Amino acid sequence: MVDTLSEENIIGYFKNKSILITGSTGFLGKILVEKILRVQPDVKKIYLPVRAVDAAAAKHRVETEVVGKELFGLLREKHGDRFQSFIWEKIVPLAGDVMREDFGVDSETLRELRVTQELDVIVNGAATTNFYERYDVALDVNVMGVKHMCNFAKKCPNLKVLLHVSTVRGG
Repeated sequence: MVDTLSEENIIGYFKNKSILITGSTGFLGKILVEKILRVQPDVKKIYLPVRAVDAAAAKHRVETEVVGKELFGLLREKHGDRFQSFIWEKIVPLAGDVMREDFGVDSETLRELRVTQELDVIVNGAATTNFYERYDVALDVNVMGVKHMCNFAKKCPNLKVLLHVSTVRGG
């Protein structure tokens, strides 16, 4: 018997799952974060590696560039005064950079948060979409970032899904 892919199956799949999403400050990334939190509030954790010098700066970036956006209005309405606590129960900002091994997240933080042990899903949406970017910058983000993501995924014994989103320019 073939299990059909349905909205209910997808929503149910994320229940009690831990997800790492790169590119969360970008257009598709923040939409994905909001959608998961809205349709499956029982997601366990959503780890968001973002370029930042430390944990406080990472949290600030996620606050201002992701959850602080109007896109999260329905969630704000739904949770009211509990919105902030709901968000920070689910979202874990990580100071890092996809151009570095382990997303640039220090090994102590990864061990302390048990990120590699808990991850069920990785969604790699980090990329430069500037088609006039310098070659070395585009290569670092769009190629080396993917290599680092694959190496990181190998360290996650419970990983079930690895999704890579890429940009293509039509000609």
